[in-house]
Parts: sequence; structure tokens; C-alpha cells
Amino acid sequence: MSVTVEIPAEALARLEAEAARRGVSIDDVIAELADTLPDGGAVTPRRALAFAGIGASGQGISDRVEDLLADGFGRD
Repeated sequence: MSVTVEIPAEALARLEAEAARRGVSIDDVIAELADTLPDGGAVTPRRALAFAGIGASGQGISDRVEDLLADGFGRD
């Protein structure tokens, strides 16, 4: 398969240098780099941040957060 790509001269120089160092073609270097990318069809689930759920519940500590902060919780 043939693809034409416009890349900065510095990127091309790095690809050429790496290909020469390995004794392979630039095509091989690019293919190897592409193999390190995630699968195009795979969707990486987004992780919820731990603190984001602090107000999600009416039970436990979440309903007392404002009071705890007002009392100085977490301050040195």
C-alpha cells in the first residue's frame, strides 16, 4: 500500500536516522511505530476520577462534605 504523508523536516530526519541505525527502511520504522498505537476500533474507557463521585450520593460522607470543609478538614 502506498501513502503520501507530509511531515516536518525534523521528524523525517529522525525517521531516516533511526532507519539507518537499524539498517531498515523508513517504511519499517513507521510500521513498527504504528504497531505501538492502540487498535483503531478499540475504545479505551474513560476512568472516573475518584473525587468526582463525592457529591453523587446522599448517604455517607458526601452529604457532609461542606460541613467537613468548613470545619477545616484537610488543612494543615
